Order: sequence, then structure tokens, then C-alpha cells
Amino acid sequence: MTHIPALHDVYRAHARIKPMILQTPLLASTELAEKTGARSVHLKLECLQNTGAFKVRGAANKMLSLTDEEKKRGVITFSTGNHGKAVAYVAGKIGIQATICLSEHVAPSRAEAIRKLGAEVSVKGRSQDEAEKNYQDLSASEGFVPVVPFDDPLIIAGQGTIALEILAALPDTDVLLIQLSGGGLLAGIAMAAKSINPGIHVVGISLERSPAMLESLKAGTPVQVEEKDSIADSLLGGIGYDNQYTLELVEQFTDEHLLVSEEEIKDGMFYIFDNYRLIVEGAAAVGVGLLMGQKINVEGKRVVAVLSGNSINSDEYIRIVQSRLSHGNQQ
Repeated sequence: MTHIPALHDVYRAHARIKPMILQTPLLASTELAEKTGARSVHLKLECLQNTGAFKVRGAANKMLSLTDEEKKRGVITFSTGNHGKAVAYVAGKIGIQATICLSEHVAPSRAEAIRKLGAEVSVKGRSQDEAEKNYQDLSASEGFVPVVPFDDPLIIAGQGTIALEILAALPDTDVLLIQLSGGGLLAGIAMAAKSINPGIHVVGISLERSPAMLESLKAGTPVQVEEKDSIADSLLGGIGYDNQYTLELVEQFTDEHLLVSEEEIKDGMFYIFDNYRLIVEGAAAVGVGLLMGQKINVEGKRVVAVLSGNSINSDEYIRIVQSRLSHGNQQ
């Protein structure tokens, strides 16, 4: 599959990956609706997905589409953690070899989680782009089949299955709040959702610290940005030197772009924990953080925010919760 994915590809993906994924629930947040004046706010709980993140959808769609000869060669990818974990999980399920290339920025706990799933881990470089270079070198020398994190039609279509589940349950959704980094998640959901209902307002949420896709959209070509440490580390990284799909799809299907700060992300994480006892990573909380900070007008709207994953080091998570508890006690 080398064409720009369309809605039909998302439906095909949904049928293909059904044995590998969970249809995650939608949680109504009456508190957020009251706070923002929204008609309703729902949270799509991909943090409860197999492997702890939405990434398994795209990985499964790609890897289940491989030929027998390709499966014998084994697969390789580069990742900030969640995609690598998804590739390792699917590889284990279908019995093929997987190699995951990570940068030194990726938390050791994520690397260890990937190893426990049976994959080989190669750590090299201080950025996602350097990890990608390592992946390219190993792909060429070892003959592995690439399973890229986001810029692949099958990956994009797999992530788009989230939109099918949201709109099947909530067909009158007005606003979608979607994380934006490499663009696979936003491209898939936005393309599918707008193909079903062109009136849906799609909001892409990027990190203030490293908005690679946003800068690339402004320039009209892939732009590499400096990776700065972030609590939402799975949103770090560029969009690839030779982006073929996600840049175009994000530009076509996104109505609004917003930036989220580190403090807003932490507020979102704590809110989700305090109200629903759900543990999420920083990237998962960006939509809730924006709603709490009222950086978007959703008055009278039906809103869905994607909680994309739960991969976070326990010690780091505890520090965030404790800091928010202390802050609350001081007020």
C-alpha cells in the first residue's frame, strides 16, 4: 500500500486488527464539561489499549499485511518507546523477529519493557533523528522489513480506526482533540472522521518545546527541531527527512493547531488521576490540559479527547502527583 490512505483503508484495517486490539471505552467527564461550558466531554481511553498505547493499532495493521517472505526477514523500527513496544508485541504474537532502535532520550524503563516482549533493542544517538539513522543503517545491512512509526499508509489507517470507534458511539461529536508529533495518529483519525463527517473540528496539539510538525507546516517542508526534555517525551522527535504522507494529511484535515506547556500537561495528568484514578503519560494528557486551561473555546460543543497511552516511569509519575498535591495544599 503506497497511496494516501482513505476511509476504505481504515475500515479494512479495523477488520484486520480486531484480534490484536481492544475496543477501548469512552469515559464521560461531566466535570470538564461543566468547567469548559461544553455540551459534553468524553475521553477515549487508549491508555487501556494492549501495550498501553494506541500504537498497537498501526503496528498490527502493517505487520499483518506482510507477506510470508517479509515475515521471515524480520522487522525493524525506530521509536520513542510506544511504537517500539507495539511492534515488539505484534511480532511476538505472530512469531517474527523484531529490532527496535531507540535514542538515548528514551527512558530506560521503556527499553526494558520492549526487551521483555522479546525484541532486540539498539540504543544509539541523542535524538529521534539519530535513532532513525541507526534504523536505516541496520535495515540496509540486515535486510529487515521497516515498520515506521507514523509515515506509512498502513500505520495511518490503523490509527484511524480510533475515529471509527468514537463516531460509532458518539456520531454527533463536534470537536476532536488529538496529539500531534509525527502525525500518524492525527492524520488517521482526522482523515477518517472528516470523511464520515466533514463538519467535525479537528484540533492538533503540539508541544511548546518541540513542535516539529507545526514548524514543518509553516515551512511547507519537513523541518528538524531541537529535542528538549519534556514530560510528554513520546511527542518528541521530527517528522522524518522524507515525509511522504503525514505532513500532507495533517495539513489537509486539521482545522486548528494549539501548543501545550509542560505545566498544562502536568495539570492534565493530575486531573485524570485525581478524578478517575487513571495513570497516563504526559502525551495522553495534552487535551485535558488544554481544556483545564481553557485555551480552546468548546462552549456548547460535544468534545472528545484521546488519552493516547500510559507509558511513564513510576518514580516520575509519583513526583508529578506529589508536586500537584503540594501545590493544591498551598492554595
